Amino acid sequence: MKSKKIIAALLTGAMLASAFVGCGDDKKTEGKATAEEGGTSGDELSGTLTFAIWDNNLNDFIESSDMVGKFQEKYPDIDIEVEKIKDDSEYWNTMKMRASADQLPDVMFNKTFTLSRFKDYLIDLSDTEAAKNNDLAEGYAVDGKILGIPMTAGYEYVYYWKDMFEEAGVEVPTTWTAFEETANKLQDFYGKDNGNFMAIACGLKDEWPDYPYMEFMPALESGNGQNWNSMAEQDTPFAEGTDINKAYQKVNSLFTSGVMGKDPLGIGSDQATALFASKDAAIIALGDWGLQNIQNNTDDTSELGTFYLPTRNSESDPFNVLVQGDSFMGVTTHSKNPEAAKAFVEWFYSDAWYPDYLDYITSASSMKNFPKEKDPILAEADELCPDRQLIMYDGGGDDFTAIQNETTFDYKKLGAEMLTDGFDLNETLKTLDGKWAEARQKLGIK
Repeated sequence: MKSKKIIAALLTGAMLASAFVGCGDDKKTEGKATAEEGGTSGDELSGTLTFAIWDNNLNDFIESSDMVGKFQEKYPDIDIEVEKIKDDSEYWNTMKMRASADQLPDVMFNKTFTLSRFKDYLIDLSDTEAAKNNDLAEGYAVDGKILGIPMTAGYEYVYYWKDMFEEAGVEVPTTWTAFEETANKLQDFYGKDNGNFMAIACGLKDEWPDYPYMEFMPALESGNGQNWNSMAEQDTPFAEGTDINKAYQKVNSLFTSGVMGKDPLGIGSDQATALFASKDAAIIALGDWGLQNIQNNTDDTSELGTFYLPTRNSESDPFNVLVQGDSFMGVTTHSKNPEAAKAFVEWFYSDAWYPDYLDYITSASSMKNFPKEKDPILAEADELCPDRQLIMYDGGGDDFTAIQNETTFDYKKLGAEMLTDGFDLNETLKTLDGKWAEARQKLGIK
């Protein structure tokens, strides 16, 4: 029996998951994998793989379910070192440094907006069964290559308390105007007796929680999941009449209407979720992952419901709903054991592991061969919106990122700035247009 070992974190001080090594046998027949089994036909697979993650939920499940031990039941000669990095910001900084030093892990995760950034360091997984069975992977191919397989399909929801809506005499809105009116009625109704009430909870102290509005609404407004890439081809994407201008005018109107309470800039994400869970707020916009956070803050979700953010102007307009692949697992070109790494990816998306992980999380399946019924609370949004049109979201490629960095355009920070004294949205967007055109010219982007 091989000994258990703890793998020290590389470039971080974070504690990593234990790596358990299973029993081998003298003939090592279990180490062979046919193509049908998700390995390389006729080859013995062995070696050590490093698997880098930042997701706390995934790390908890890996540890509690002994992922490494289960994998080694099939591949006893492949060791797995799970590296848990503190958070996604530190993850990207670490991966950037390691890419330049030829020290990327064997298996890494990407987001929609980082696939193109690391495209030269990722091998094509198009020939894997995992990629073929994935609903979203092909839609995120880079230069015709599937460089990462999304672990989940992410949807965005507006969570609300049904009993609070009923008491205030409001219904689930289906247009943007109705959404604003509903939020204002809720604020007036509950705010008169509760000075700390927020019709819409949003922890803008952290800035990022405004992403359902500031990041996703331009794509919902246009029906174009590639909106950031489209903007990279324009000199004045923020001008009056553009999709992002129209979306941000709506957000600015909502944010400055008082529906976020007396001090939205004074609370962070965790506080906002806790306030919503205790019904000091009636609405909060979060991804499907947010359901677990809400459930962790309250013992009673019997009155919790969901609907999709209604950004459309009228009932006759399409009801656009955003979906995106999340946590794209890929194999790097720095791997000394690429076939073993591919075998690990195949195993991860097989019935030996993936269905149990799906049961653990609230996110939707990305795999055709492993469909998942949504949690009843999340499924309510689908029931309320049978005519929804799915928009596959892309976070923006290299050209957009380059212009964004040059202009210091930060949509999440911009949303928080809307709540500051003296903020002028029209002037801000005009200034951004000037910077945008200059950046495109400087960077030679056409």
